[in-house]
Amino acid sequence: MSDQPHASQSHGPDAGEEQSVTATPPGDAGGSGPTLREQERPSVLHQILSGSALMSVLAVVLALFIGGLLIAFADEDTREAATYFFARPLDTISAGWTAMWEAYVAMFRGSVFDWRADTLAGMVDPLTESMVFAVPLILAGLGIAIGFRAGLFNIGAQGQIIVGAIVCAWLGFAFDLPPVIHLLVAIMGGLVGGAVWGGIPGVLKARFGANEVIVTIMLNYIAVYLISYMLKQPSFNPGRTGQRSPAVGADATYPLLVPQWLWPDNGFRLHWGFVVAILATIAVWWLLERSTVGFQIRAVGANPAAARTAGMSVGRITVITMVLAGALAGLAATAQVLGTERSLTAGVAASFGFDAITVALLGRSRPWGTFFAGLLFGALKAGGFLMQSLTATPIDIVLVVQSLIVLLIAAPPLVRSVFRLPDPDKPRRRRVSRGDAKTQEATA
Repeated sequence: MSDQPHASQSHGPDAGEEQSVTATPPGDAGGSGPTLREQERPSVLHQILSGSALMSVLAVVLALFIGGLLIAFADEDTREAATYFFARPLDTISAGWTAMWEAYVAMFRGSVFDWRADTLAGMVDPLTESMVFAVPLILAGLGIAIGFRAGLFNIGAQGQIIVGAIVCAWLGFAFDLPPVIHLLVAIMGGLVGGAVWGGIPGVLKARFGANEVIVTIMLNYIAVYLISYMLKQPSFNPGRTGQRSPAVGADATYPLLVPQWLWPDNGFRLHWGFVVAILATIAVWWLLERSTVGFQIRAVGANPAAARTAGMSVGRITVITMVLAGALAGLAATAQVLGTERSLTAGVAASFGFDAITVALLGRSRPWGTFFAGLLFGALKAGGFLMQSLTATPIDIVLVVQSLIVLLIAAPPLVRSVFRLPDPDKPRRRRVSRGDAKTQEATA
C-alpha cells in the first residue's frame, strides 16, 4: 500500500515556521517525482488587480473610451476628414481627438469644476449639481443593493419612488404643521409609501412564490397610471391641468445645505437630502455588516436552502428586504419632492428607479460602492447638459456610456482580457526549481 502524503512535525530551530507540504503525484511510487509548480498565496498586487473594485473602475474607463469613439464618429468634422482618410489619416485622428477632448472637458466643467465661470460660486456650482442628481440615485441604489444581497432582483424602484412621492407631496401641501415636524412627517410619509409598495412583491413572493421581477414590473405600470390619476383629482391639482400639484409648504422642504446668508452670491440647489443620503449609506452598511438581520439577508442571498436549514425564515427575510428596499426608494422620492421639484409632477421619478439598478451593479451591491457610483452617475447627468450645449454632442451619449458600464460590469472576463488582468478564480502560480522541489520533499 502506497504511503499517503503527510506533513511531519519539525523539532529544530525552525519549528515555529510554516512548513511546506508536497503531495506525491499520481503514478510516482514512494513520492520520488518532485513537484514543479506550487500554488502560493496571492500577493497584494495580485489581489488588487483581480479585485472587484478595480474591475468597476476599469469598466467605467473602458465605457468612457468607447463613448469617446462614438462622440468622434458623430462629429461632423471627423466624418468630413474621414472621406480622405487614406490620403491624410492624421486629419481624421486629430479631428476625432479634438471632438472627444472638447466633449469630455465640457462634461467635466458641467459636473465637477468650471474654471471659466466668473465667480467662485459659479465654479463650484457644477459639483453641487452633480450631488443634487446623485441623491435619489444613491438612495434608490441602496434599496436595489439590499435586494441584490438577499438574492432578489428588485425592478420596482421606479414605482416605489412614485408612490413615495405621492404620499410625501400630499403630506407636504395638505397639512400645516410646525417647521421641523412637518418635514419629518413628509419624509416618513415617503418612507411608508415606498415601503408599502415594496412590501407587496415581498409578501407575494414569500407567501405564494411569485416572481419578484414580474410583480415589480407590473407595479411600476400601476404606479405610473396612479400618479396620472392622482394629478387629475381636485385635491392634487385644483387647476385640473394634470401636470403639477400645489407646492409643498416651506416648512416641509429640505433646507439648502449652503444658505444664502452664508454665501450671498451662490445659486446652489444642494439641500440636506445629501446629508440624508450619507446617513442612509452608513445605516445600510451597519445593517448589512453588523446586524443580525443583515447577516440573515446575506445568508439568504448566498444560499436560501442552507439558511432555511440553519433555522432562518427565508420568507420573513424576503419581506423585510423588500420593505427596506421600498423605504429607501421612498426616501429617494423625498429628495425630489421636498428638495428640488418641491411639488408633485408626472415625471417626478424621471429614470432614477432604473438608473439605480446600474448604480447598484456598479457599486457591487456594497453601500459605499453604491454611494460613489451614485456620485459618478450624478456627474454624468449634470455634465451631459453642458456637453450638449457647448459641443452639440447628443446627450444620448451619456445613456450609451451608462449602458456600456452595465454591459462591462456584467462581463468581467471581457474587461480582464482588454486590460490583461489576472483571473481571481485561477490562483497565481510560480515555477519552482527542481532543486527547491527536492528540498521541500526532504523537509516534508
